[in-house]
Amino acid sequence: MSIIQFPPNMRTPEAARYLGVSESLLEKLRVAGDGPLYSKIGRAVLYRKASLDSWIVEQERRHTSGPSKAA
Repeated sequence: MSIIQFPPNMRTPEAARYLGVSESLLEKLRVAGDGPLYSKIGRAVLYRKASLDSWIVEQERRHTSGPSKAA
């Protein structure tokens, strides 16, 4: 089994693969302000790996109707 190495800064397609979600979901979350933190450099959208990891932790739940762990 090979281990995929992800760079410290990722564009939307790489970030989506890292999170295991679609690019369109990341784009929708970005528009709604509910997704991971990102940077814009010119027209490029960049996600830091650390921000993606933090966002994943923020999404943790104990059950389906519960608030996020951070709340």
